[in-house]
Amino acid sequence: MLFSQPAAVVLETIMGCKWPLTVYQLMEGGIDRRGAMERSVEGLSAKVLNDCLRRNLELGILEKISFPEIPPRVEYVFTKRGRHLQKVLAAVAEFQDEIDADDGKAI
Repeated sequence: MLFSQPAAVVLETIMGCKWPLTVYQLMEGGIDRRGAMERSVEGLSAKVLNDCLRRNLELGILEKISFPEIPPRVEYVFTKRGRHLQKVLAAVAEFQDEIDADDGKAI
């Protein structure tokens, strides 16, 4: 099965960086604010995180919610498209688990 051109571009764009999956895992764990994400992952700079979040906003995977508070508070949530991507990534993880379980067994 081949991916359609738009689906292939989306996957290449998302996977072209090593941080989106980390960001998704953080969000699934309840860390939805940029500063908390940055503090949670050693080696994740503010610039790289901002680029990652911006790319996911542009792709419609994440949505940015700004609260009218002082100091300002911004949280990121998965869109409908993002929740669908989570299911796809969970299926990939399940596939990897199967491969790991079968590793070394005759096929």
